[in-house]
Amino acid sequence: VQLQASGGGLVQAGGSLRLSCAASGRMFSRYALGWFRQAPGKEREFVATIRSDGGTYYADSVKGRFTISRDDAKNTVNLQINSLKPEDTAIYYCSASRYSGSYWLSQPTQYAYWGQGTQVTVSS
Repeated sequence: VQLQASGGGLVQAGGSLRLSCAASGRMFSRYALGWFRQAPGKEREFVATIRSDGGTYYADSVKGRFTISRDDAKNTVNLQINSLKPEDTAIYYCSASRYSGSYWLSQPTQYAYWGQGTQVTVSS
């Protein structure tokens, strides 16, 4: 599976962005998908995940502002980001796992496939 993230940019605080991640490969609909982010000097942190059944789970820091979705017909996973804050500034990575069960995958080590990242910068 190869992942290609896009949609990042420079926005003012309070603005919105929509990140997209296109995947190649078969059986995409069976994969758990996730978004992580990494700010300079910090570890990669979990943002959101969506299971193969469409169930979603978010980090507390983004709950209510971020929405993850998937389109299995197009092999894409999206992250709608609203009410952006300067602390949301980071490189955002999409990820995929062949796991298709009911657990939430919130650790980077649980994902085998990663996109190259897209930069989100929020100015105050």
